[in-house]
Amino acid sequence: MTWKTERRSFYYQGAPEPEDPVLERGKVALLVIDMQNTYLDRPDPNTLSGDDLVRYHAWTPFHERMRATVIPNTQRLLDLFRARGLDVFFARIACLRTDGRDRSLSQKKPGWNNLLLPRDAHPSQILPQIAPREGEIVITKTTDSALTGTNLRLVFANMGITHVVCTGIFTDQCVSSTVRSLADESFDVIVVDDACAAGSMELHVSELERIHMIYANVMNADELIEYLPQARA
Repeated sequence: MTWKTERRSFYYQGAPEPEDPVLERGKVALLVIDMQNTYLDRPDPNTLSGDDLVRYHAWTPFHERMRATVIPNTQRLLDLFRARGLDVFFARIACLRTDGRDRSLSQKKPGWNNLLLPRDAHPSQILPQIAPREGEIVITKTTDSALTGTNLRLVFANMGITHVVCTGIFTDQCVSSTVRSLADESFDVIVVDDACAAGSMELHVSELERIHMIYANVMNADELIEYLPQARA
């Protein structure tokens, strides 16, 4: 099986295979979403007990996937895009005020999504393993979608970007919200399965089935690389 036949939801059982994407230099960009320190920082489990320790262990598969699969594949794609002269963008969650008053409602509600990430604080910074290089655009947002409340759509349009390759976290939240916004703005989107993660594999797989073939084409890193423009001679 390939990306054309895998990850199909109920809606697309028996549908024709999608066409091969045509990715052109100057028209395709890599968008790395919310790969920030806050999501990989972990407490010492020896200091935890009760529900906190249960939660720690529940998140262990996510951290294992991030370190073994998502970060290495993101690094590989960054290296390829940079070596071939293709555009790289980053999006991150960060509020402009230290008290977080400028955050969207979804980031103020109690619970896991209650994020207070001042833009200059360590937790809000992009992981050092995949740090942006000089000239690469970083979009700061206080929303799930990287298009909502930012100028990213305008920047893409101004630069002639028509195809956006999305990686990052969390598949079922900020990645999905960004993908849906991009699709609604008529960008062609590719989501890289093994360069994304959700809190659980069940959530990850389920969300990819929802967005595949309607909001994006979902493929793995090796499949994507076959379509990327080659480096200039």
